[in-house]
Amino acid sequence: MDTTSKQLQAEVNRLQHELQTLKVQYHAEDDEFITISEYILKRLEQLNVTSIFGVPGDFNMPFLDFIEDHPTIEWIGNCNELNAAYAADGYARVKEHSIGVVVTTFGVGELSATNGIAGAFSEMVPVLHIVGTPSTTQLKNKPLLHHTLGNGKFDAYTKAAEHVTIAQAILMNKAQAAVEIDRVLTECISHARPVYLAIPMDLTTEKISAKRLKVELSRAPPPNDPSVESYVLDEIMELVDEAKQDVVVLVDACAIRHDLREEVDDLLVKTRFPVYAAPMGKTAVSEEHERYGGIYIGSVTDPSIKERVESANLILSIGGLKSDFNTGMYTYRIPARRTVELHSDHTLVRYARFPGIGMKLLLPKLTERLSKYQEGASRIPVPHYKLDVPKESDDKISHAYFWPRVGKFFRKLDVVVTETGTSNFGILDVPMPDKSVFVSQIFYGSIGWATASTLGAALAARDKNLGRTILFTGDGSLQLTVQEISTMTHHKLTPIIFVLNNKGYNIERHLHGLDRKYNDIVNWKWTSLLTTLGDIEGKMSKSYTVHNKSELNKLLDDEEFASAGKIQLVEVIMDKYDTPRALQASAELGAKIAAGQL
Repeated sequence: MDTTSKQLQAEVNRLQHELQTLKVQYHAEDDEFITISEYILKRLEQLNVTSIFGVPGDFNMPFLDFIEDHPTIEWIGNCNELNAAYAADGYARVKEHSIGVVVTTFGVGELSATNGIAGAFSEMVPVLHIVGTPSTTQLKNKPLLHHTLGNGKFDAYTKAAEHVTIAQAILMNKAQAAVEIDRVLTECISHARPVYLAIPMDLTTEKISAKRLKVELSRAPPPNDPSVESYVLDEIMELVDEAKQDVVVLVDACAIRHDLREEVDDLLVKTRFPVYAAPMGKTAVSEEHERYGGIYIGSVTDPSIKERVESANLILSIGGLKSDFNTGMYTYRIPARRTVELHSDHTLVRYARFPGIGMKLLLPKLTERLSKYQEGASRIPVPHYKLDVPKESDDKISHAYFWPRVGKFFRKLDVVVTETGTSNFGILDVPMPDKSVFVSQIFYGSIGWATASTLGAALAARDKNLGRTILFTGDGSLQLTVQEISTMTHHKLTPIIFVLNNKGYNIERHLHGLDRKYNDIVNWKWTSLLTTLGDIEGKMSKSYTVHNKSELNKLLDDEEFASAGKIQLVEVIMDKYDTPRALQASAELGAKIAAGQL
């Protein structure tokens, strides 16, 4: 859908919600009044938010009082606003059907969080950014006030937010406060994008009617045009017939972001089509599913998987996001004439685009029509992809050995977070256990994101009764956001943190400047971090260094370590130049693209 169509549909959705709300308000006999702050928190409670991240500042502290006093929502104070935004992002990714929330102060705080919000926007993660601002009088009179630019442009920060959020609201009076709060939250949950809400200090305690809370916010997508949808279904069915049932399903990130897991699972059960995933779609379907064949990354793909995907007569792509690292540097070898793409707000059938035909409502209808092909599709073999631990002649820990080996360490329900760089690429070929959750930022790729995101992921995992939270990060990446380990310790979270110590920025070395000093970092005493950052007495944590395969295997086989009863850090000594296969291949392709050879 183009921008105008999206704006029109958003307005239609808002008016429908307003009509329903007015009906409820008209028939409601009681009229309870609550503060604007309480109204916001009630809405977040309805969205199953139990943790709010952020940093206190003089303009947001009146609102923080309400958070701290809330019976079911916990304030998670962070070390800086960037980390808080990253944590809200990680929380939202793991706690699907909810949102992440970060609270900052006007100007200095919100700008610090902007990079984290931008990453959530890029990767379609629903995050609410609440900003405490000066009073409504100050916003109107524009005095020479701290945290401003000194030029009277009090809207400068909001204008910056417009580029990295899908909707914004600045509450300037109590009459429209509830309507505006509902509007931005609806945009957040229906589009899976960040939104911005500014609340002046003097409005935090103003009271408004609570009647609107009786109508929960709608996350339902806009309806598809019935006649166009019917035509699209007919066109897809014709292509499936032409393909003689040789259809491969390729699942990607937006199937997760737009809440399509159940619909995809139903498709696979009723059709038995082979299914593969793009890197950003890893664990969108169970990697133990009998029809799951592995990860497809264009030319970077394992050859056996690559041939099976690219030779299929028809590809049914669900929620595709064709960024560089997600497609093997744009090396998909799947022509449009053999492709159907389902997206949240449009459908592509070969070369034809159908705006406004969204996959959430289309896929169940398509599944019912495709179910007749189950018997034929079942006969298409899908070898279960497995990654064996290689037998190497030396005892050094190589990437080729490390990733298959930790794959044996994973368990059902684990939440695995990987950092931009070696970890993101190293883990792609590793099959994950059923009901595990993979969390990464492959598209936006902000170095340091994973550590702070692990804080939010671990809190969400605890809420959902998931398994262990396991972080893989590099020594260079960890130095950017290491402070948030102290927040994890404070809240008694027990992630296992693997730090790959290869003396610098491994991914940067292989992209450019293999021996350049700018890719080196100062080495830290990594095993002292946990006792420095919160566990002063050394009773809540444990740290290890593994120098070789023998030490690594001994640790991974240790039941006490594997139980994750306390926060643990493992320093993994690796060669400075060694790198995962997929990263090396992507770097070589990137170099060819930069040189104009591709």
